[in-house]
Amino acid sequence: MLDRIAVADAVRELRPDFAVLAMTAEGLANGPGDAASAAWLERAAERADAADPHVEAWREAYRAFGAKPNRTRPSVDALMRRAVPSINRVVDAYNAISVEYALPIGGEDSGAYRGPARLVRATGDEPFDVVASGEPAVEHPEPGEVVWRDDDGVTCRRWNWRQCVRTRLTEDTKNALFLLERLDPYPLDRLHAAAGDLEARLREISPDVRITTRLLAW
Repeated sequence: MLDRIAVADAVRELRPDFAVLAMTAEGLANGPGDAASAAWLERAAERADAADPHVEAWREAYRAFGAKPNRTRPSVDALMRRAVPSINRVVDAYNAISVEYALPIGGEDSGAYRGPARLVRATGDEPFDVVASGEPAVEHPEPGEVVWRDDDGVTCRRWNWRQCVRTRLTEDTKNALFLLERLDPYPLDRLHAAAGDLEARLREISPDVRITTRLLAW
């Protein structure tokens, strides 16, 4: 999967400084949140720095494609503004790393993907599956919106704002894709450090997990 992940030229033109470190984790043994994953979230909250310049860089990126970051916040901005609830051990792990490192991180069930992940400017007719009022529903991105997608539709809207239902990580997820996204002035060595800490926590959850990474940068 990693060798087929792509970032469209239109996105690179919008933010030439964008880089994403993609990580696959195969053979996960996930489970409900526990004392260890709650401690990760608590420690991350103590270390969070909402004034980190990386957060503002993402707000600027949202404005560049027409989104209003005070209304639909970049994922890391939203996480830093609230107490992050425990979801399951793997989600808790990457949410904690996201807050601690001021870094947007997407976590997806790669078994639910249809074709490779790619970051594109939306046409506006792509399907995005959600739950509305307790019922399955389909929405569509705005034309020009930056989205992650696969062959079946949008997997995450507004770059890293909200993921679809289909690819969410659950306690039954065995194989996952993580997308760690950075903009200037975020150092690449800090990006790699975040990936290393995420890998360590995934191995704590699942000692036999098989992890591979790929950096896409220009």
